[in-house]
Amino acid sequence: MTGRSRPEQHIGQITNGINENTLVLQVFAFIERQLPEWRDDPSRPPVDSEPRLNAQLCHFLNSRARSNFPMMQFMHEEPQQGHRQVDLSASLTESRLIGACQYSIYDPLLLLEGKRLPAPSRGREREYVTGLNDKSGGIQRFKLGLYAANQKVAGIIGYIQGETAQHWHTTINSWIEQLSRNPGQDVCRWSARDKLNTLENDPRNGVATCSSRHKRSGSTITATIELHHLWVNM
Repeated sequence: MTGRSRPEQHIGQITNGINENTLVLQVFAFIERQLPEWRDDPSRPPVDSEPRLNAQLCHFLNSRARSNFPMMQFMHEEPQQGHRQVDLSASLTESRLIGACQYSIYDPLLLLEGKRLPAPSRGREREYVTGLNDKSGGIQRFKLGLYAANQKVAGIIGYIQGETAQHWHTTINSWIEQLSRNPGQDVCRWSARDKLNTLENDPRNGVATCSSRHKRSGSTITATIELHHLWVNM
């Protein structure tokens, strides 16, 4: 992935003082590398639903992190605002200084939402982007500050169960374009700047990645959030 540092297969324990952005990018790279191995794991029960996929992935990431990324741990369903829960979180296995901030095991370093592509029903077709007034959209909840209010960077994992990564990249950007042309249609404001950046496709492993940046509303640590999109062809 462009601009993303790729750690060695065995990262080991990183000493205090590592830059926060560097560590976040390493977590993304670790997850990206594990996605096809999780999907192809012969012991993995075949499931289709988003909650089961998220739970499976969390178990797998924790298992691999113990030997390949021992300073990180992963949690399924991290509490957020109100009764909401984001699907996955990554946090440290012990308290340490990251950049200028002290992080404990209770402070998520990274939050990720999981979304099926396509959505499970036509009524939820655009849920990767928006749930309109239901506020159930993946990107939408990050824009509204309902998810990751205290993070500058977050991620969305897309489980591709039909069509191709290029199809979904084009389709998602078309949905964002439609929302930007109809500002009264959604509870948050959209513009063409919300579109996904260039897709990087790895057809051999069935993984694709891209990023996007979004203006936020609500009480958030920053006025914008950077999202990394990690997609795996199921």
